[in-house]
Amino acid sequence: MRIAVAGGTGTVGRYVVETGRAAGHDMVVVSRASGIDLGARQSEIALSTALRGVDVIIDTTDPHTLARSRATSFFEEVGGRLQRVGAEQGVGRLVVLSIVGIDRVPRFGYYEAKQRHEAVSLAGALATTVVRATQFHEFPAQILRATRHGPLAFMLAMRIQPIAARTAGRYLLQIATNGTPDGSTLQISGPEPASLVTLARHYLRQRDRKSLVVPLPLPGAPGRALRHGAVLPTDEVPRLGPTFAEWLQGPDAIAVDP
Repeated sequence: MRIAVAGGTGTVGRYVVETGRAAGHDMVVVSRASGIDLGARQSEIALSTALRGVDVIIDTTDPHTLARSRATSFFEEVGGRLQRVGAEQGVGRLVVLSIVGIDRVPRFGYYEAKQRHEAVSLAGALATTVVRATQFHEFPAQILRATRHGPLAFMLAMRIQPIAARTAGRYLLQIATNGTPDGSTLQISGPEPASLVTLARHYLRQRDRKSLVVPLPLPGAPGRALRHGAVLPTDEVPRLGPTFAEWLQGPDAIAVDP
C-alpha cells in the first residue's frame, strides 16, 4: 500500500513510517521536514503531489501549543486540508490520532481543539477512523525538557496510563491497512496507571538526574478532572505494552532524553 503520514517525523508519526517501511509499504512523509507545511495554504500544491496514488492517510499532526485558539485553528486547517486534497487525489481512507478522555476534561483548551480536529476529520468526504490513545511514555520527558531549570522541574499533577509511541504507531498502521468501519472511534492505552509526577521522577532517577520534580496542579475544573483520572481508559480499552519501566530500559527512552 501507499500510505501518507501527516506529521511523519513527529513522536508517533516516525514510528508509523518506520513500521510501514519494514512491512514493505510505500510510505510518504508529510511534514515541514519534507517541505510540506500543512498549516499553510501555499503548501496545497506540494500536498496534492505527495498524495497522488496514496491509499490511506494517517494524521499524527500536532500544533505544539496548548493555546485553545491557535490549536483549534491549526487542527481545522490541517483536518480540512487533508480531507479536501485527499479526496481530490482519490485517497481511500483517513486515520486520525486523538487522545483518550478529551471529552471528560471541561474547559481545557487543547482538548477542546482536539475534539474539533476529530469533528472536522469525521465530517469530510474521506472515510475516517479516529484512534484515541492515552498519553505516551515519552510525555514526562517532553515536559521535563520544557520545564527543567537547574535543580527544579515542574510537572503537571495528573493521572495517566501511558503507552509507548512506537506501540501507538504500530496500531495506527494496523488500522490503516486492515480497514476499519467508517466513522468509528477506537481507543488504546498502556498497561498501567500512574501519576505523571511519579513517572517523571522515575525517568530522572533512571537517567541519574538530580532535579526535584515539583507538582504543578492546574486550577479549576480541568485540573480536578486531570488529577482524578479523567484521561484514564475505561475497562473495555485494549491495554498494550510495554510498561513504562520496560520502556525506560530501551532505546526509545534515550531518544527523548531531556
